[in-house]
Amino acid sequence: MPGYLIRVQPLVLPGVYAPQEDTALLAGALSEEPLSPGARVLDVGTGSGALALAAARRGTRVTAVDVSRRAVYAARLNAWRERLPVRVRRGNLFDPVRGLSFDLILSNPPYVPAPAGDRVPQGTARAWDAGGDGRLLLDRICREAPGLLRPGGVLLMVHSALSDPGSTVGFLRASGLKASVTRRRRVPFGPVLRAREDWLRARGLLSADEENEELVVVRAELPC
Repeated sequence: MPGYLIRVQPLVLPGVYAPQEDTALLAGALSEEPLSPGARVLDVGTGSGALALAAARRGTRVTAVDVSRRAVYAARLNAWRERLPVRVRRGNLFDPVRGLSFDLILSNPPYVPAPAGDRVPQGTARAWDAGGDGRLLLDRICREAPGLLRPGGVLLMVHSALSDPGSTVGFLRASGLKASVTRRRRVPFGPVLRAREDWLRARGLLSADEENEELVVVRAELPC
């Protein structure tokens, strides 16, 4: 994992999403953003807090949010271990930060299409399952994040090509942001996709010979 992401291996409690390839891809995009000291950063769906800590090392003021109690505890503990002033709040996406605004919003949300698309994910599956089309939370982030950005502010969000990046870009452009896919990376199927690849192929989301998943980073900027 790149040095800008992890200096001290983060503590990951059972049931908390561990930093993986999508985390590293988003951290790379974060490293290229010109952030001034004191810039306000929001990491929504922080998990173990890896991205929040990467932003805080640059002297920014970071707020991290997660719906999971274990994730909140892990992120707070990891911030304490690195002596970084990350403010961690528990809540559903943007609920804990209503009325605030940010220079940068980071998000690595659940985005994997799930066979039981009409059910609310439970337990550890909350970290990856995102409805039948993978957009259970993506659409909400696209709808709500623009209202939390300061002029010139940026949203960086990672998700799978299985979850329709074109819809993400189109949704954000319709909200007045300049949006595009800025990073791509193909990775071997992990355990979750491997377990449901037959279903994904039957849905037409994977071709018969496809053995890798494409991850993308969408960057969206609110004009000044």
